[in-house]
Amino acid sequence: MKVGHKKFLDFEFTLDTINEAAIRFWDHFDTQKVFALHGEMGSGKTTFVHALCAVRNVEVTASSPTFSIINEYPMAAGKIYHMDLYRLRDEIEVIQAGVEECFYTGATCFIEWPEKAASLLPDTTVHIIITITDNHTRRIRETDK
Repeated sequence: MKVGHKKFLDFEFTLDTINEAAIRFWDHFDTQKVFALHGEMGSGKTTFVHALCAVRNVEVTASSPTFSIINEYPMAAGKIYHMDLYRLRDEIEVIQAGVEECFYTGATCFIEWPEKAASLLPDTTVHIIITITDNHTRRIRETDK
């Protein structure tokens, strides 16, 4: 467990409870900034980031960064960067896309498909796994990596 960190996060949610799940997530991670989101295609990573943005009153509509690679969302308390590395081949392309620079801005960063940037992630990165429990339910849990 990370120093000064609460018990590992682990719970289930549905689309009906996703905003409550997002609030619970923000309450749990009150100081962490970089989050690696692991999960298979269709597990709900982007949907969960949308909920996280919504409960933080992001000033623009959050969308999938699959083609843009990096989306930047302004909010009252700074910025959120949402990155989707699925289309990138390797860490060289990750660097060329400017992803690594986002990690050190002090903004909150959510990285989908983080294994494409594994050695570039800051040591303080929180690793989150989102898994499909059934057609309506997802499990979100924190892991050591």
